[in-house]
Amino acid sequence: MFHLYAPALRGAFLLRIVTLFVLSLAVSVSFATPSLANSKYAGIVIDARTGKTLYNYRGDNQRFPASLTKMMTVYMMFEAMEQGKMSRSTRIRISPHAASMIPSKLGIRAGGSLTAEQAIYALVTKSANDVAAAVAEHLGGTESGFARMMTAKAQQLGMKSTVFKNASGLPNSAQVTTARDMARLGLALREHHPSKYKYFSTRSFKFGSATYRNHNRLLGRIKGVDGIKTGYTRASGFNLVSSVQANGRSIVAVVMGGRTGASRNAQMEKLIREYLPRASKRGAGNLIAKNGSTSFSKSVVNLATISPSRLPDPYKNLRPQAGTGPIAVATAYAATPKRPPAALDAITTATTQPRTGWVIQIASLETHAEAMAYLNRAQSKASSVLGSRDPFIEQFDKNGTLYHRARFSGFNSKSDAWDTCEQLSKHNYACLAFEN
Repeated sequence: MFHLYAPALRGAFLLRIVTLFVLSLAVSVSFATPSLANSKYAGIVIDARTGKTLYNYRGDNQRFPASLTKMMTVYMMFEAMEQGKMSRSTRIRISPHAASMIPSKLGIRAGGSLTAEQAIYALVTKSANDVAAAVAEHLGGTESGFARMMTAKAQQLGMKSTVFKNASGLPNSAQVTTARDMARLGLALREHHPSKYKYFSTRSFKFGSATYRNHNRLLGRIKGVDGIKTGYTRASGFNLVSSVQANGRSIVAVVMGGRTGASRNAQMEKLIREYLPRASKRGAGNLIAKNGSTSFSKSVVNLATISPSRLPDPYKNLRPQAGTGPIAVATAYAATPKRPPAALDAITTATTQPRTGWVIQIASLETHAEAMAYLNRAQSKASSVLGSRDPFIEQFDKNGTLYHRARFSGFNSKSDAWDTCEQLSKHNYACLAFEN
């Protein structure tokens, strides 16, 4: 009887062993890799001592960086400081463009300012989009010009698959990167600017009466984590770059496309637990070449940021006069010999009515001179989108302070207004569409 059933018993035993092996392999894979149903996910772990790739799942596939972009914005600030073009106490002015950024932001009014060091803290903790735009304009003249400088720097660092279109990471379909490129940037920040990298470990930042906590919840909770940056947009999913140094080992890990902040953090914890023990204790020298330096632009004077008292004559004395009704606003800003000044529509006063139907708003500024200049600059810069639209300024009072809404009307429908806002985002303008 024994000899008759032994082969069958051996077969069953082998089948059980194979099954257990497959299950253990599946558990091992799932430990490091989220559900394949999440097409946005990509991840990578790099040994920061040797440069060896310890884990790679779609690490070379293009993704949207979201606020991981600010890692490069801060890198550029560090480089400017190294070149003597900026110091920690340098004042960075908030332009109307910067003030118009959508949250997350500090909310500094146009014309206000903060120091470069405050800007760094605001970028690494609050991930402030208005501050990112202001830094871009300070160092690059314009945000789009600074984005080109960022892209050039990315190429120098070996980030071959990265293109930047803005300094904040706000949605732009042409702004792309990879998990591997973000890991390289994390390594470059540590290696090229070791004395300044400590900013990324900041837990909280106080500005005015508000205190902002770092979005990176792994700081102080996971042993060895000393930075770097989180990011999120609807298109990108939840992103995180982490630097870890513990027990003589060091890694930089990247998770992109998480479904939630909690699941992204959990995945990062898994990668750290699994791969930090596999990192080498040997190796030292820098892994990322430091090729060339950036030629930063000189400060650019922008009409939209100048005090009304210092504006050219056509911009002066544009306050509503009692009893005169609506005042037409002249627009010398966009005039050329071939293009005579066009008139903006009337400023809304107590005697006029706002536009009806669908309108868009691109900024809310303290003076109508600033609002006027901002409207004309936008219509000139995005003429293919706004050329046929009707610009106007609408006043409103909030707690005794007068504001000026920079708006456009002339939209046939909700979709027409929304499509225009989507197009304006490609020109780095914030936009709000609504029905009056």
